[in-house]
Amino acid sequence: MKLLPLLLPLIVTLNGCGAVAAPCRIASAGLKIIPLVGHAMATPTDACATAID
Repeated sequence: MKLLPLLLPLIVTLNGCGAVAAPCRIASAGLKIIPLVGHAMATPTDACATAID
């Protein structure tokens, strides 16, 4: 029960499209960490998040 007050702001901010686009944004951030090719590999996931928003 102590975890709920900590998660409530996160849940409120991820309502609607934000919650749906979150997996695309997380995958994009993970791919962008890869040196040299990360940003190019993240282009489809960025497009996914943009299309959902």
